[in-house]
Amino acid sequence: MCSKPDEVASSMSLESEGVASSDVLMVADLELLVTKVFLTAETKEVRHLHRVLRKTFGEYRRKWTAQMLRSLVKKFFPDAHQHKEALLAYFGGETGDGVTPMEVDDEPTEDQTPSKEFPLEVEIYLSLLVLVWLIDSGRYDEGCELSNTLVSRLEGQHMGTLDPLSVKVYFYYSRSHELSGKLAMIRKKLFSLHQTAILHHNVMSQTTLLNLLLRNYLEFNLYDQAHKLISKTEFKESSAPSNELARYYYYQGRIKCLDPLQYRIAFEYLQQALRKAPATFAHGFRVAVIKITCIVQLLMGEIPERSLFLQKDLIGRLRPYLQLTAAVRYGDLGAFNRYIAHHDAVFTRDKTINLIQRMRNNVIKTGLHKISLSYSRIHFKDICEKLKLDSIEDAEFIVSKAIKDGTFDATIDHAGGFVANKEAVDVYSTTEPQEQFNARIQLFLNIHNDAVKAMRYMPSSNKNLKLEEGDLKLKNEEEELTAALAEDDQFF
Repeated sequence: MCSKPDEVASSMSLESEGVASSDVLMVADLELLVTKVFLTAETKEVRHLHRVLRKTFGEYRRKWTAQMLRSLVKKFFPDAHQHKEALLAYFGGETGDGVTPMEVDDEPTEDQTPSKEFPLEVEIYLSLLVLVWLIDSGRYDEGCELSNTLVSRLEGQHMGTLDPLSVKVYFYYSRSHELSGKLAMIRKKLFSLHQTAILHHNVMSQTTLLNLLLRNYLEFNLYDQAHKLISKTEFKESSAPSNELARYYYYQGRIKCLDPLQYRIAFEYLQQALRKAPATFAHGFRVAVIKITCIVQLLMGEIPERSLFLQKDLIGRLRPYLQLTAAVRYGDLGAFNRYIAHHDAVFTRDKTINLIQRMRNNVIKTGLHKISLSYSRIHFKDICEKLKLDSIEDAEFIVSKAIKDGTFDATIDHAGGFVANKEAVDVYSTTEPQEQFNARIQLFLNIHNDAVKAMRYMPSSNKNLKLEEGDLKLKNEEEELTAALAEDDQFF
């Protein structure tokens, strides 16, 4: 690492060339991170690399510029390195945001680069910074080219210090191909990488690659293949990082919600994804989870809380789903159809239009329930007008289905063409209160039985107590015996 006089001289030379002081400090911070990667390669302590990656992609990602990365590549890569010129070629004649290019010493100091061999960890780290910069700059094809190179460099390398870097490389490898429209082309490669990670017990890469494969399938609506992949693989939730765990729960929820019998399971997965998601950032992920959660909850016959749609920075993107929820809540089929037609592009882009179309029956049932509470007798013609149905025959079929499902208790008079609600029965004249009371008693009895079972094999505190009592008794007997012997000695 550079000494303080060298750092001061370097910063003074950069400032004299017209570089802003904030950029000089940023370059110094990045150089410090690179030296920590060197430290990881020397000591094999991965904790240093984890800290570097957290700072790089959490704090510095939106701050670096082209000339900063170019200076890092020129300073730390040896001149004879085969990939140095290839990395510098990505910058071309760019110098960033109108700032004079930074002139740095091409020859790294002895503390910055080992004399024997340039560490692969540093090469991957600096190349990863360039890859992220290419993606952020919209140069997706070049990003695909560089990511392919990085993946090929990682193949056959099984060092533990490369595991955190390989996770990032695989993620941006998939991301660059997705943005360039080549996501389907890397599916076979992702499978090969996932198989290799399993064979080498690389848990970090396993979880990341499994999520990338699920995203790849869901992007092309291959839900059956995604379901088979989940059933045939194991996701180690106990050792997975929280961000990968949130993604996995989200993908599970999207897959499960296609089956009407698994709405409740899908809702639980999505709730877990919301809990694992960051609260202060990753707004795009939170919005995606809230959208699908809202639809699944409506399909279950429940109404989402209004506060879910009124979160800060999310109100505008969730407004179509708030309007949809209001239409379902009031049973207004006309408003429901209008909102679908008006926001069709949004629902299609979010890939929720098929699930939303399933909610038509829920809207009708809600409307029929409200009608049954308001009218003791109503004609099918009036039901058609209130629910905006196409014909009287449709209304009759829908009412028959609702009565069979238990939405409300009524009888149909086909001759008169109306529906008559049955009189409300006093619930206390039935056995329902007794059944509810019995269910509660059974619940508490089960809790009591579980508590007794848990106490049966507790640590042997009673044994310790008995041992203490035995020791005390033995001690008393010894004291009595000693006192008796002392008396005998005095007597003789």
